[in-house]
Amino acid sequence: MTTSQRMIKNLYRDSVALMQFSEKLRALEGIKQASAVMATENNISLLVEAGLLAAAVPPSPNDLLIVVEASDETTAGSALDSAEAMLKAKSADSGEGGVRRVPPRSIEMGLESMPSANFVLISSPGEYAAAEARKALQLGLHVMMFSDNVSMEEEIPLKQYAREHDLLVMGPDCGTAIINGIPLGFANVVRRGNIGVVAASGTGLQQVTSLIDRFGCGITQAIGTGGHDLKSEVGGITMLQGIEALTKDKATKVILLVSKPPSSDVMNKVLDKARQSKKPVVVEFIGADPAGITGGNIFGVKTLEDAAFASVLISKGKTVKKFSSILPAKYRSLVKPAQKRLKKGQKYIRGLFSGGTFCYETVLLLSESLGKVYSNTPIKKEEKIPNVWESLEHTVIDLGDDLFTQGRPHPMIDFRLRNERIVQEAKDPATAVILLDIVLGFGSNMDPAGELIPAIQQAQKIASKAKRNIVFVGSVCGTESDPQNLSLQESRLQEAGVILTESNAQAARLAAAIVDRS
Repeated sequence: MTTSQRMIKNLYRDSVALMQFSEKLRALEGIKQASAVMATENNISLLVEAGLLAAAVPPSPNDLLIVVEASDETTAGSALDSAEAMLKAKSADSGEGGVRRVPPRSIEMGLESMPSANFVLISSPGEYAAAEARKALQLGLHVMMFSDNVSMEEEIPLKQYAREHDLLVMGPDCGTAIINGIPLGFANVVRRGNIGVVAASGTGLQQVTSLIDRFGCGITQAIGTGGHDLKSEVGGITMLQGIEALTKDKATKVILLVSKPPSSDVMNKVLDKARQSKKPVVVEFIGADPAGITGGNIFGVKTLEDAAFASVLISKGKTVKKFSSILPAKYRSLVKPAQKRLKKGQKYIRGLFSGGTFCYETVLLLSESLGKVYSNTPIKKEEKIPNVWESLEHTVIDLGDDLFTQGRPHPMIDFRLRNERIVQEAKDPATAVILLDIVLGFGSNMDPAGELIPAIQQAQKIASKAKRNIVFVGSVCGTESDPQNLSLQESRLQEAGVILTESNAQAARLAAAIVDRS
């Protein structure tokens, strides 16, 4: 194998486009690994850590760096040539008379071409994102910062400025939002309705909005806050603004809040603001005690599925009763047939997740019934997996963690790492269940089933040679209107032998029931 690189001067693409472009390069014959990034100091460091660059090159943030690992130098050179040609291809979009429209190269230029705009999405390298956000705010624009690697020291004054000027900053590292029916970042196509969402979790927001759609209702707005918003230092500025905005919005009848447990001082602020709303507010602080949250107009829930269903019931004027943690009958009937396929020594769950919130929720639910669950996002410090590349007993891994995405696109786009891990887990005679999340929507892989099925089939062949079976359990987060189509993806996965549930929570509970033979 050989590794080659090429720098393309004065060419910019946002991070989502580059992740998808990197996936196309890896699909070329003879290419083992490929990455296209803006040549920032941080991106170069990540490529070195991932082994794609032997040594750091001088950073050049305005330039685009392509690195490929190929079977030989000829293949690598050909791939780089193809990549550069694709990136430099002239736009076919021209105006009348053959005058080519120049794309805006700044927020100011964009605003000149669209003077009615009041919102900007920023997906520039992290070291420049804060400065661009400041420019946008000073121009009177609301901001969604898809960019990560922005410090809290930069985030706090941006959000304070926005609050003072009646503007909203979603992010940094805000991966998902749906504003006025438009999916932004990694988001799903959901119907409009009367439920408004504010979430500090990208995949958490995707799960609740997709389930609300599945349950026959819709949303007004889905506001992402970014992962740091509910820390004491930031003070929940965006979530508090989101609650206030949805309170004033006449179309919103129910407000839904989603996050991992905030800092205690911020939680009190958020709950106080929710009480002031007087609208029904469903709260899912993943891992927090729902009973300690519930009271007055606030209804605390335990899972993302419960959050979506409670919101739907309330939006229809129905009473919400306490949710059960018992596996529904339609899934209980699947437990014994699955258990009969397993040998005595097969006793562990191996969860391989692309969504960090799905991973965290799964660890919580599995721990309740199975006890110790190792993870790179553990509930208890002593259950942090010693080696993320090798499972230990019950193990649930977030493959979207920075360690895994260094030099690679996010696992919702690129399935290669997860597929390799599926095959690896199948070789372990103790593996009983491989638990998966599959996330649809804009930004995600256009055919998750097509990517996963060959790995699933290979895993089953490995197990079959050893006279074993692997039980695959999962859930698909998405809607019928998503580009990948929910029904199509589910049917193909089921044909490949995957047992699917409607939600991540039920998939976790089903997996736990299968391995619990007490």
